[in-house]
Amino acid sequence: MSAGIDLENVCCDFGTFRAVDNANVSIKPGEFFSFLGPSGCGKTTILRMISGFIDPTHGQIKIGGKDMKGQRPNQRPTALIFQNLALFPLMPIWENIAFGLEMRGVDKTTRRAKAEELLRLVDLPGAADKMVSQLSGGQKQRVAIARALAVEPAVMLLDEPLSALDLKLRQHMRAELRAIQKRTGVTFIYITHDQGEALAMSDRVGVMSQGRIQQIADPRDIYNNPVNGFVASFVGENNIFEGTAGTATDGIAAFDTAHGSFRARLAADAVGKPVKLYVRPEHTTLAKTKASENSVPVTITEVSFEGAFITVHGISESGKTITAEIRNDGAATVPEVGAKLHARFDAARASLLPDVNVRA
Repeated sequence: MSAGIDLENVCCDFGTFRAVDNANVSIKPGEFFSFLGPSGCGKTTILRMISGFIDPTHGQIKIGGKDMKGQRPNQRPTALIFQNLALFPLMPIWENIAFGLEMRGVDKTTRRAKAEELLRLVDLPGAADKMVSQLSGGQKQRVAIARALAVEPAVMLLDEPLSALDLKLRQHMRAELRAIQKRTGVTFIYITHDQGEALAMSDRVGVMSQGRIQQIADPRDIYNNPVNGFVASFVGENNIFEGTAGTATDGIAAFDTAHGSFRARLAADAVGKPVKLYVRPEHTTLAKTKASENSVPVTITEVSFEGAFITVHGISESGKTITAEIRNDGAATVPEVGAKLHARFDAARASLLPDVNVRA
């Protein structure tokens, strides 16, 4: 069974510091939901409030529709996987997995059978009698997941569990975690500062900054339609221009800058606010000719080969560095350093966004 989680006007104060400020989110049963943000933004505090290790200063937390006020961690239908995993080095793997069941008085035969069933679920058959020291980093991650699943939680809470792994193993474990979550149907709440993890695994993502949830949406919408400058900058790279926006027509507004006049999408809730123009490097093209709009003459200063794509940096006549990404598909022309080109972008691919909604 899985359960939904509702946070209603949740705040958490540590003395005079507000770590979480008026969080409102409804997580569906069986959803893979990630809280994404930089260190100190309040995401781990939210996880600890859901698990019961911290009480909210204000607001209400419900799991499966039930108010969790006064419910200790061991009384909640949750399991928490810590960053350091906290496996027991002197116990064989099956006893690590079945530890929670032993605490509940389950007999040894049943515990062993359940541990072996979960080892098959996480693709570690035959590892029951191994010791923790005999496992790789990724295998230890799977054991920690199996141990958490052994007590049949309705909600799995994961606090940056992949941060200690190398890049290739992290990428592999993303797919493993997603597959395990889909097989079990348990609600997963995942905490991370890594945008790649959040976008690759999640059904929805809540982006946080300074204790506030800035945007909740599916990964594509978070990336393609950020609501403010913080979300745009934290989730992906951008070329950013400062200037003044004019009146929008059909959602497109003129934007005057020191580097030229452009046109870009202006969100309805950004009307009347100071905005900046954001355009991603992969939506920026380089050409020998000037476009009819949204075109900046640049001199190429650096070309970096990065495998699947090539990053090209150019500098405008006014001293603005503009970055473009070219796919390494064999068809694209890679410019030489010193080449004089025009950096161009489509108005529909550029956004005029307000700055982050900072605290008063």
